[in-house]
Amino acid sequence: MTPEQIHKLITEGEFPEFSSGRELIETHISWVILCDEFVYKIKKPIRYSFLDFHSLEKRKFFCERELELNKRFAKDIYLEVLPIYEVNGTLKIGEHRGSLVDYTLKMRKLDPDKRLDKLLRRGEVSADDIKSLALWVADFHNKSAVIREKNILDVGVKFNDLTTQKELISTGLGEARARIIDWSVEVSDMFLQKNEALLTERLKAGFYRDCHGDLHARNIFMLPAPQPFDCLEFNDDYRQMDVLNEIAFLCMDLDAFEEHSLSDLCIQHYNLYFPAIRTTEERDLFEYYKAYRANVRAKVNSLRAGSESDMDKKEKMLAETQKYLGMMEGYLQALTIA
Repeated sequence: MTPEQIHKLITEGEFPEFSSGRELIETHISWVILCDEFVYKIKKPIRYSFLDFHSLEKRKFFCERELELNKRFAKDIYLEVLPIYEVNGTLKIGEHRGSLVDYTLKMRKLDPDKRLDKLLRRGEVSADDIKSLALWVADFHNKSAVIREKNILDVGVKFNDLTTQKELISTGLGEARARIIDWSVEVSDMFLQKNEALLTERLKAGFYRDCHGDLHARNIFMLPAPQPFDCLEFNDDYRQMDVLNEIAFLCMDLDAFEEHSLSDLCIQHYNLYFPAIRTTEERDLFEYYKAYRANVRAKVNSLRAGSESDMDKKEKMLAETQKYLGMMEGYLQALTIA
């Protein structure tokens, strides 16, 4: 679909049920339409190095893939994939006649005030909430498919991609911040070289699983029981990882909200039910994965800043970039390299 068709669908289109209003949320890869009771997600016709939604057939495939993967843990939220047809100039979801335009994933709408990032901002997340969430993640990982083949050093390649942002970061934040990138890449390379045998052993031991892939506060509801959603469907490689890499993302996100005690509690409680940290070397690996996740957040915010024309928004994104660069630096400084 095109942006014009999305506007037409929201203002004039026919949906399977009545809704008093329709709200559009746009991400870099999807359009999400919020109705009274349900949510409709439509993939943009785009192609990047890491995803391909360019053709109608691929968008249908990845809608179905997203439904399948999220039903592992959110079957009451993810409902069905529906076609969108144009009939006599009217766009209709769930219709089966006329001209096929696209596909949409239908989901049940949850209370937005119960999303974990909003609860964290309001200071409404307790230690018991985090224990419950850590237990949920451990149980999910225990049930997830084991991955036996994986390029264990690919995380280093992804880490080093931050160098593509050096020029923008130097211009926006100063050369001192940009120099941290070169230093971090050197530390990352040294750490992975030192721990290649450990990563190989963890792969053989079954610590690499088919995970969620994007497990952070915005993708979790507390109702009050934990309800993660929106797992990564468009690239298996980004979802199939060391379980420590996944839980590190969540803990890094808690750190970003300045909830360090909750972050520490999360990994401690997780490790009780899925003992993924057994040694001091694996404790270092957990810190490295947190650095990697902060690295990715820094890169994403830098990319957004580079394409933003609104100066206020650009400054906020650069501030976020600086925050995550600082977090990455702190995690890496805690590592044992020698």
